[in-house]
Amino acid sequence: MEDLYKKFLASSGVCTDSRNVAEKCIYFALKGNSFDGNLFAEEAIKKGALYAVVDNPNIKLSERTILVEDVLTTLQKLANYHRRKLKTPIIAITGSNGKTTTKELIKSVLSEAFNVVATEGNLNNHIGVPLTILSITPEIEIAIVEMGANHPKEIEFLCSIAEPDYGYITSIGKAHLEGFGSFEGVVKAKGELYDYLKQQNKTIIFNNNDELQKKLLSDYQNVYSFGNEPEVNVFVECLGFNPVEVSFRETSVSEVLNVSEEVTDTTEIEDFSSEKIKIKSNLVGKYNFTNIAAAIAFARFFKISSEAIKRGIEKYVPKNNRSQIINQQTNTILLDAYNANPSSMSEAIMNAAEIQGFKKKILVLGDMFELGDYAAREHQNIVSLVEKNTWEKVFLVGENFFKTKSKYPKFKTFEDFQKVFALKDFSNSFILIKGSRGMALERILK
Repeated sequence: MEDLYKKFLASSGVCTDSRNVAEKCIYFALKGNSFDGNLFAEEAIKKGALYAVVDNPNIKLSERTILVEDVLTTLQKLANYHRRKLKTPIIAITGSNGKTTTKELIKSVLSEAFNVVATEGNLNNHIGVPLTILSITPEIEIAIVEMGANHPKEIEFLCSIAEPDYGYITSIGKAHLEGFGSFEGVVKAKGELYDYLKQQNKTIIFNNNDELQKKLLSDYQNVYSFGNEPEVNVFVECLGFNPVEVSFRETSVSEVLNVSEEVTDTTEIEDFSSEKIKIKSNLVGKYNFTNIAAAIAFARFFKISSEAIKRGIEKYVPKNNRSQIINQQTNTILLDAYNANPSSMSEAIMNAAEIQGFKKKILVLGDMFELGDYAAREHQNIVSLVEKNTWEKVFLVGENFFKTKSKYPKFKTFEDFQKVFALKDFSNSFILIKGSRGMALERILK
């Protein structure tokens, strides 16, 4: 590993896609269900890669190919080797909902004072986490690593690679029930992050309003909390949901902090005070209040000034189909079509029901994936929730919603739905578009 690490330090970084080879990178020939990166190793070198790491001895080898037993395992081991050479504090984030939004908010506020790197997009799995770790260079002062999972022990494994110093679980909900087996399985799997941090006596930032998380941390002292109760480190309250407006202040509990010595002092770092600061974000929904509150807590933990926190939150604008507000003609569209599970779907619907200022509200709901044996029940539960409120129109799209008992129009495929739906048919309306990634409901806008 030492020899490979020296080659890595002399390179421009790592790459895994032969179509996008960076000059002087090290190409890792990963395999998938429908591709074998070994077959493109020679091409990667011709395009400028310094070396190609391969695990197929039958391909054409050269002095610039490095033959290993398993390319993916080698990538993961190299990432952990690099992590152990780093002094950079690493924040790990996992959870059923809101991981990427929370990560981007934390990055936005911490970047006001520090040189920060964070997981690109949702590269949060057994490949994405090593790639994020290997992107950390010496000048990086804080790294944020998003960790995703749909089976037990995945978070535990990702922690063994990233070895985080700080951690946060956004929420624990009904996501990936097919892989975890039950909600209890989700709790145990997401809790693997806290298990690791406890074993290493690392700091956990947590939402004190979340009773489940309080229970998971009842026996652990090295915590930094936020919420709207007196015993928290950072008191955050919601002033409005559409858009989310908050105020925050420190409490007396915040006097004892354990901020990493590796973090550099800057002009945006200050001592704490009880001053109440108000922030107006570009996000909507009660569920995003917690995401914003978490970012504020991380910023305060790292002693970032109130003014910098306010700037960092207010300049963040959601994208990539996550809680995006789109004003189209006379309609206001909330596009939240990157992903969906029963917890996030319920929150989005309840938020839509509470939104004021619109005479007409329209729901376009797509199937929730990876629910296994729970699929029929959870989709029917969503229909029951929708029926508790009044809507101008409701459209249910996908095979699972098609099987539900519902008074609303149902469409087995997106193509069937598209035949009858057109945005131009609506005016002065609030339209929620929510569904799992595989439904790709953003196609409505095209």
